[in-house]
Amino acid sequence: MPPSSSSRIPELVAAHQRELLSGWLAKQQAASSTRLDLIAESELHEQSRRFLEALHTGLASGDLDELDAPEWSEAREYLRDISRSRAIQGFKPSETATFILSLKQPLFELLRKELGTQPQRLADDTWRASLILDRLGLFTIEAYQTTREEIIVRQHHELLELSTPVVRLWDRILALPLVGTLDSARTQVVMESLLERIVETGSEVAIIDITGVPTVDTLVAQHLLKTVAATRLMGADCIISGIRPQIAQTIVHLGVDLGAVVTKATLADAFAVALKRTGGALGAGATDER
Repeated sequence: MPPSSSSRIPELVAAHQRELLSGWLAKQQAASSTRLDLIAESELHEQSRRFLEALHTGLASGDLDELDAPEWSEAREYLRDISRSRAIQGFKPSETATFILSLKQPLFELLRKELGTQPQRLADDTWRASLILDRLGLFTIEAYQTTREEIIVRQHHELLELSTPVVRLWDRILALPLVGTLDSARTQVVMESLLERIVETGSEVAIIDITGVPTVDTLVAQHLLKTVAATRLMGADCIISGIRPQIAQTIVHLGVDLGAVVTKATLADAFAVALKRTGGALGAGATDER
């Protein structure tokens, strides 16, 4: 392929932007993957117009093979913004890529119209245009995927927070009922939530109820001990409730030392101990659920 400086793509895109925009919008609106139910035609028009301007800036640099060059930064940044917004709006990856790839046909038609009498130049520039749009399409997919991963991580964190509610049972007594597997990520959320509520409420006792934790292995036990240690550093006592017979046997078998931690079979038993430690009595205090 001849050097990109001999390409007529920059010149033709600059001279026929309006024609290209019209043909490109027609292709997008005709495609079912454009999802006009998620994006207004006016917004689609503005996004297409702005991208053609950014594309023209990149092409005008004369370097059509190095899309990582600074001259292409405007096009890359704009595609990143579009990909992010579409990922948030609920577009699929293929629907997002269509934004770029649907530009191929109107651009090829323009090249054929202007270079039809020069077969070799037409073939070279058509291939070069295809490579440029393919690379930009791949960049769009990568940007979309990055945003989707960020959304998934954030939603996972939010679900963890929802699955670890810290409840104020009584004056200066908190309860943290755990349901499901306790891994490192969830332990961090558990600790943060519990410590924040201890500070907010001035609580003296925190009850960690593991009735809903299906199994307790060495790792889970270590996570529990870390949470107990962090709670004590905040000046509060910690009681673990929900120690079923099979869990007790497992803990002994694993050789995990919970000797320094108060454990109870039920949340009610743990609550009774907590009342004694805080000097409270049923009927004397009032809960403050939040």
